[in-house]
Amino acid sequence: MKFFVDTAEVDEIAELNDLGMVDGVTTNPSLILKSGRDILDVTKEIAGMVDGPVSAEVVALEADAMIAEGRKLAKIADNIAVKVPLTWAGLKACKVLSSEGNMVNVTLCFSANQALLAAKAGATFISPFIGRLDDINLDGMDLIADIRQIYDNYGFETQILAASIRSVNHAFQAALIGSDVMTAPPKVIKQMAEHPLTDKGLAAFLADWEKTGQQIL
Repeated sequence: MKFFVDTAEVDEIAELNDLGMVDGVTTNPSLILKSGRDILDVTKEIAGMVDGPVSAEVVALEADAMIAEGRKLAKIADNIAVKVPLTWAGLKACKVLSSEGNMVNVTLCFSANQALLAAKAGATFISPFIGRLDDINLDGMDLIADIRQIYDNYGFETQILAASIRSVNHAFQAALIGSDVMTAPPKVIKQMAEHPLTDKGLAAFLADWEKTGQQIL
């Protein structure tokens, strides 16, 4: 499974990228606001740091305006994926932008029907929001599984990009089901390395090592 980092903080991206943990980056207006940076400047910097897709989101609501914004964002770098919302206007924009050779990430997906439409419109990525479904007492992983089956049934090439991942369990379950990509905050990716038994075992090894009175360096 590919790991995309869901942030616009370049220092966080750089740290994970150095470890080979970054296959791409996703941003949105909220993350751009948090970064305090100009959207074009920070997106260009991120796109220059990583080899994989960098999602940059349009903010218009009408299809023609989305297309215009998407074209501008796509000019930032060759690895930009234009991010559009899963609305009827967004699907129209997806069709045009993807037909022009741009990567398109269709976001805010909450149903399998929406995912099917996005694939038909030529989306490169579909972003189902797991955590937000969990918030309203629905199992976000059921949606990932449904989309996986539908896409496999018909050979759609649109990649499932599990989004709104809030825990290491979300990451594990998305990988188990077969999501092509997950996008998660840096904190969640780092937490995947943690386990209490690892900590316990390390403490025991170090305690025994101290008793030997030896040094490696």
